[in-house]
Amino acid sequence: MADITYRELNPPNRILMGPGPSNIHPRVQMAMLAPIVGHLDPYFITVMEDTVKLLRSIFRTKNDLTFPISGTGSAGMETGFCNFLEPGDVAVIGVNGFFAERMVENALRCGARVVQVPADWGRIIEPEAIEAALKAEKKVKLLALVHAETSTGALQPLEEASRLAKQYEALFLVDAVTSLAGHELAIDDWGIDICYSGTQKCISCPPGLAPITVNERALSTMKARSTKVSSWYLDLSLLSTYWSSVRFYHHTAPISMVYAFYQALALIIEEGLEKRIQRHYRNGSALKAGLEAMGLELHAQEGHRLSTLTTVRIPQGVDDAKIRGGLLNQFNIEIGGGLGPLKGQIWRIGLMGYSSTAENVLLLLSSLEKLLSAEGYKLEPGAGVAAAIKALRDK
Repeated sequence: MADITYRELNPPNRILMGPGPSNIHPRVQMAMLAPIVGHLDPYFITVMEDTVKLLRSIFRTKNDLTFPISGTGSAGMETGFCNFLEPGDVAVIGVNGFFAERMVENALRCGARVVQVPADWGRIIEPEAIEAALKAEKKVKLLALVHAETSTGALQPLEEASRLAKQYEALFLVDAVTSLAGHELAIDDWGIDICYSGTQKCISCPPGLAPITVNERALSTMKARSTKVSSWYLDLSLLSTYWSSVRFYHHTAPISMVYAFYQALALIIEEGLEKRIQRHYRNGSALKAGLEAMGLELHAQEGHRLSTLTTVRIPQGVDDAKIRGGLLNQFNIEIGGGLGPLKGQIWRIGLMGYSSTAENVLLLLSSLEKLLSAEGYKLEPGAGVAAAIKALRDK
């Protein structure tokens, strides 16, 4: 039998401006090359401790139970539901996008009865609708919302929802996968009980960890469970013993990913969390100004649009896949297409973490202009770039 030789890995160096992952800082890349030690090695334990301290700062919380789940953002979502819901519990979930629908699926698999609070994909869940759903139920265990809906570009207000959750004695769970370190998010000040995120978006770390934070109110509910958590791997009562001072073995942590996560968090602190949020806002505003100057229509509800991910409607007669393929093949830029009912109707343009730069905004706009013009779309040459530059100067 002839020997088989496999090619050496040589992936292209893309400009990642889709819904995730984002590009990573060279120091994060270098962190992954650091020597492996054991997952209970004294050195690694110090890295774990420092990582948790940094993560609390990013979440803006003093919660003891704050650490990264070994898994992607979806593992964070499942952790958030399976630890706090039991069969027969009622969960009220705002449903206005793909990831909100995924939350519903998680709650149902926990045996909960789900009360959906719907809104069009791209619009927020209004507080009045949330209160009506909470009020209609005798006892609600959990209220869940997506802060930054990656499928639509909508930014969900949270403070009023948190107040309502407390009023009706429900736990408040928030999906912050596309908002943590890119938008204002204050776990303690806003009264959020459970929050999870992902490493590959605004944190600008490779995908593979899911930061989570849980307060004492939620933990007391978990400790009062009458049934075991359905997932052994994601059982917080077990995981917490590994990430606490006890360091009881639970699983082999992804050591290189934790190195990278630590370095990514350290870079956020070096930049300054508020400065980082303002950077995302400035670049996101410039992108929106440029797209609108090109005659394109933004999709998400005005006044509730993400800085970290912009959704724009595809002009009639323009081929979705051809434009995205042109950006990738001609300009080395990745953007995302629509999901679910928005498939073929919108583009999703990410400006997250290390990818959120003025240079990327201008490159994307100029490249998109060339491709749209070639497709026969009428626009004023240079209008998008000019509008973005003006917005960058004004912010």
